[in-house]
Amino acid sequence: MAKHRIRTVKESQVEMTELVLPNDTNRLGNMLGGRLMHLMDIAGAIAASRHTNRVCVTASVDEMHFLHPIRQGEIVILQASVNRVFHTSMEVGIKVTLEDPLQGIRKHANTAYFTFVALNDDGKPVPVEPVKPVSKEEKRRYVNAARRRQLRLQHRKATSP
Repeated sequence: MAKHRIRTVKESQVEMTELVLPNDTNRLGNMLGGRLMHLMDIAGAIAASRHTNRVCVTASVDEMHFLHPIRQGEIVILQASVNRVFHTSMEVGIKVTLEDPLQGIRKHANTAYFTFVALNDDGKPVPVEPVKPVSKEEKRRYVNAARRRQLRLQHRKATSP
């Protein structure tokens, strides 16, 4: 197998923008949590796929905290970055910002960490090239991703039958 070059975080980053429409909301006019998770999963999968040049599937999602309701007519901005690569998996951080276009206000609405696994043509996990953090913020997320992975592994061990 040919060796791929190591990519920087910036090379695989994703920014998606969506307008919250009536079909995206609950009876209160707030964006459905499941709809937001769906968009986050897509943004994360694109970032993971850009990094690996492979199909990547969601393996887990860490805690999601809905900090502010996102209302119909507002804009959702999703930013996804590969924080760290392990062996066949990688952590992708996804930040959600809401924008009220009438008031020009932006608020941090959600952050979650998704784990994706890269697959070969037979649907089997394959090793992934490392990611190279460059900026101070990217290096901080790289270090923190290792801590979160340890917690995920501890949780999996504690809850497995």
